[in-house]
Amino acid sequence: MKILALDTTSGACSVALYCDGRMTEQFVEAERDHTRRLLPMVDRVLGDAGLGLAGLDALAVSRGPGSFTGLRIAISCTQGLAFAADRPVVPVSSLAALAAGARRAHPEWRGGAIAAALDARMQQLYWGVYGAETPNASLLPESVQDPAQAAQLLGEPGLPQPLYGAGPGWHYLADDAVPLAQTDLKAAIHARDIAELALPLLQGGAAVAAEELEPLYLRNEVTWKKRQKIRAR
Repeated sequence: MKILALDTTSGACSVALYCDGRMTEQFVEAERDHTRRLLPMVDRVLGDAGLGLAGLDALAVSRGPGSFTGLRIAISCTQGLAFAADRPVVPVSSLAALAAGARRAHPEWRGGAIAAALDARMQQLYWGVYGAETPNASLLPESVQDPAQAAQLLGEPGLPQPLYGAGPGWHYLADDAVPLAQTDLKAAIHARDIAELALPLLQGGAAVAAEELEPLYLRNEVTWKKRQKIRAR
């Protein structure tokens, strides 16, 4: 199985290739430089593997939630590549990928659940909770909420323990305000984790045609206002 994965959800830009069990990745912190960097990174990853777009089984991309501009860059690029190669696309939750990357970086967390959070601006965060056995599905609905609301939900009974925190969204709360065993605020989304999560989704029939690919913003009202401003220019 060969899957090319892309991500520009937040400050980082990454491209990864899963090729028959082997993973390669290009990853760079590139705030506001995604458009210039993304396609050359795709070329390098495919070139290093001696593979063209036609040799892929599918592409994968973070569907959100996340930065409006960042999501559009990766999704538009993925759509163009998928159209060119006539390949399906697997949309993957950016929060699930964030949690998967944190689990990979912290072997000691592998037995617990991970609460992943991205900064949604306006004093809010995007967040979800992912168990070791269900890495693609949040144990609570993925949401955009005030930090205090998220902390209250995390403190309610029923979630697996221990519970760890990953991602910059948790910076809004002091450590003693969140019921998390440990927190990694520097955790980032990596395309390699998107590719890993995409594999069982692809095998389960969750791929879509390029024209059906849509971002998940969660905060639809803000997204609509941004679209109106762009169209008015």
